[in-house]
Amino acid sequence: MAKPCPITRKHFQEHAKPVEVVINGVPMSAGVKEFSTGSLGWYLNGKTTIEVAGKPVTVQIGLNLTIVGSKELSKE
Repeated sequence: MAKPCPITRKHFQEHAKPVEVVINGVPMSAGVKEFSTGSLGWYLNGKTTIEVAGKPVTVQIGLNLTIVGSKELSKE
């Protein structure tokens, strides 16, 4: 059985801060987000370059960090 979300939607909206992530040595910031599904979390979208055997390739980044159980939180 899943544990209920330990915070309220209001607490998240008032206190959540961007999350710093490092991808291939490049620091990036995932912004606070309320997803269209109603879930709460953080989102990062961007591009970076990664080398494969000395050849640079451009990659698209799509990162979702979703708080488990947040979709069921009251909308109030």
